[in-house]
Amino acid sequence: MVDKAISAYMAAIGSKGGRKSRRKLDSEQAREMVRLREARRAFRAFHTTCFWSSPKDYTVRTTDIDWVIERLKANGGRAGWERAARLCR
Repeated sequence: MVDKAISAYMAAIGSKGGRKSRRKLDSEQAREMVRLREARRAFRAFHTTCFWSSPKDYTVRTTDIDWVIERLKANGGRAGWERAARLCR
């Protein structure tokens, strides 16, 4: 049996998930955020093959996305090329 206080707390935080986000992003900004997130994932996934000369804890910025794409195409093999193609969309 769940304590009533815990049940009330869970109900309160659960109701926040259904509310509409307060963030105001236009579609271009949202696409750029997704592209940056994917570039960061690609940097981590292909660090040993494509980005070995960069620090492992380097934070990829928006200005670095083209560099990530270039390195993936040059040294990432087929998987890197496909990941770079997704970043180019």
